Amino acid sequence: MKLCRFDADRLGLVDGERVFDVTSALSALPAAHYPLPRVDLLIAHLPELRGAIEATAKSAKPLALKDLKLLSPIANAGKVVAAPVNYKKHLEEARADAEIHHQKQVAEIQNVGLFLKATSAIVGPSEGIAIRHAERRTDHEIELAAIIGTKADRVTREHALDHIAGYCIGLDITVRGPEERSLRKSIDSYCVLGPCFVTADSVPDPSSLDLELKVNGEPRQRANTRDLIIGIADLIVFASSFYTLMPGDVLLTGTPEGVGPIKPGDIIDASISKVGSMQVKVRAG
Repeated sequence: MKLCRFDADRLGLVDGERVFDVTSALSALPAAHYPLPRVDLLIAHLPELRGAIEATAKSAKPLALKDLKLLSPIANAGKVVAAPVNYKKHLEEARADAEIHHQKQVAEIQNVGLFLKATSAIVGPSEGIAIRHAERRTDHEIELAAIIGTKADRVTREHALDHIAGYCIGLDITVRGPEERSLRKSIDSYCVLGPCFVTADSVPDPSSLDLELKVNGEPRQRANTRDLIIGIADLIVFASSFYTLMPGDVLLTGTPEGVGPIKPGDIIDASISKVGSMQVKVRAG
């Protein structure tokens, strides 16, 4: 199943290049009152909503995917957990390029650990990237984003993948400089998620997915998730050993080599096999 969030917070079931508006199925979600739950209610209740979503789609008029304003498919992520330098060749390029490491030693992920991006950085592909601090280098980073579906607290590797609801493409946009990663990567619009949320049953082997990113048609990044230093299951084990992962939380699994600068006017094309492809425009902030 592929779901998208579009236009004025509508929910769509995606079938190829067609989208069926299934927003009315959300009426089955439990009512939320203050204090609001720290989960994404759709992701938390997706198993019991699937039937209603599929039934609603049967009577919905198809819309053209290309005509819709695509928002982040995850509306209420509690947190965004990200894995730095999780591809060996990216670690090597980061150590070789002074503009990336900014005179700092780039440590292996096993030593540096994970970091958090602010949820306020999340946007959808149609919202685009607004460059802030234009005088500094800002880079693109394509990543597979795993979306947590059930509460995960100090889980074992054996059951780690059971906690994933699905996947989407993530762009971890980064301004280079001496500050901590979380500051430089949490700027508004610097976490693009899209184009759709693809349920885990549609991606039977997340450890063998091709990633590709182009800027203005020029190939920049190309890799496969089999090249991850710490695989997806082990990332969940690692993250959940420090904090509880909740439905709707986003796990950015790391970017491969080929990161490079972007500027206003650029167009990014990003794709991941089994997940989809999206185009994102870059503008001045």
